[in-house]
Amino acid sequence: MTIDKGCPSRLSGDSGITEKGGKNMTWQELKDMCNGCNRCRLCEGRTNVVFGRGNETADILFVGEGPGRQEDEQGIPFVGQAGQLLELALVSCGYKPEDYYIANVIKCRPPENRTPFEEECNACMPYLRKQFSFIKPKIVVCLGGVAASNLIEKNARITGLRGRWIEKGGTLFFATYHPAALLRDESKKIVMWQDLKKVKDKLDELRSAE
Repeated sequence: MTIDKGCPSRLSGDSGITEKGGKNMTWQELKDMCNGCNRCRLCEGRTNVVFGRGNETADILFVGEGPGRQEDEQGIPFVGQAGQLLELALVSCGYKPEDYYIANVIKCRPPENRTPFEEECNACMPYLRKQFSFIKPKIVVCLGGVAASNLIEKNARITGLRGRWIEKGGTLFFATYHPAALLRDESKKIVMWQDLKKVKDKLDELRSAE
């Protein structure tokens, strides 16, 4: 297996976010800060901030694009039809809930589910960077082009990145299709299933080497 050496990840380094007193922030403090965020105009139309869900010390961090309507209503990522498809794929590939944490590049729903603007992604990145620093995952899986272009290679297309392992600062990055793309094109389902199985096999390999 070939592992490319990529440029430093946008998830590495200082998030720039600290608790008001200057001490190291806790998960709850980060959630509270995120829930009150007004860094971009997406805050004006949200119902809920969609922070993330899963094991907060997981070995895999899945990162999607942003919340949809159902996610905005419930404040939980990947609970709509695409999220149900993702869960089905993870279970069928042998993942356990404790294996992963799921978040998005942006935490507020864009109007009409449009693609988030670059400035919106930039405004939200410090929160994802802080989550990454808390979780310390072995693997980051980018679900779709927005996550891949923000975390792996700017302006890259998912078709060019998917299926490749890229190491950044000691963390392995991998890109595959966003599950919403499978709802539009069922031919991508088998490809995404194969990708997720590849990630699970790599996780098992990393764990066995510990």
